[in-house]
Amino acid sequence: MKIVAIANQKGGVGKTTTSINLSAALAARGQRVLLIDLDPQANATSGLGCEPDGQESMYYPLIGESSMEEKIIPSRLENLSLIPSGMDLAGVEIELARREDHLMRLRNLLSKSKQHNQFDFCILDTPPSLGVLMTSALAAADEILIPLQCEWFGLEGLAKIVQVIEQIRDTGANPDVLLEGILMTMYDGRTNLSRQVVEEVANYFPSQIYQTVVPRSIRIGEAPSHGLTIFEHDPNGTGSKAYNGVADEFLTRHAVCAPPIASV
Repeated sequence: MKIVAIANQKGGVGKTTTSINLSAALAARGQRVLLIDLDPQANATSGLGCEPDGQESMYYPLIGESSMEEKIIPSRLENLSLIPSGMDLAGVEIELARREDHLMRLRNLLSKSKQHNQFDFCILDTPPSLGVLMTSALAAADEILIPLQCEWFGLEGLAKIVQVIEQIRDTGANPDVLLEGILMTMYDGRTNLSRQVVEEVANYFPSQIYQTVVPRSIRIGEAPSHGLTIFEHDPNGTGSKAYNGVADEFLTRHAVCAPPIASV
């Protein structure tokens, strides 16, 4: 099982949207996917049409009062399972911060889960902050995928998250974590700004930047309010085409030959 954290300390960059739709697209290609919602706002949970109740979140596993496997629920999509979130997860920030091993708790839980060989990929949707849950996800992940909006402020955020990843490596919490990729989101090909930001990122991170860009799209923004993936909400739109391209590129990077896409 490959653990991929979708991370950016800035909000509104398409992080949860990417977590949902990449997970769904991988599942449609026959990959067994576990999506873990680590954001107390539970947007990935509601975006998949699940009602966040707090009882099935990672709260109790992280404080050592239940196993992670007890919290896994099936989604309505074949091959896609979910550990939901809820507001109780906000309390774990305080509880874990008091413990010396707080950075390693999620890592240890996921290491045990790897041994079961139940999933091919585990996608971690992280909160938009640099708190305990975000840093725990970075310490637990094999790889980091950074969604980055096509704005100049996004470049400042990119520098910060890359610095945090380097700190996680240097502290020994996760010395082997890789920056798997940078996905440009909210791209508007009509503006020079979007093109310039993509070019700037490509200059500094030529091997990490995804060739596929996710366009600015009303449909992408609408889908979570209906509890749907973009493939269900607008199957023939630009958003669906983009996230299908992201999934294909992701699997190519991981040398996975996927079967034909199943309907989602």
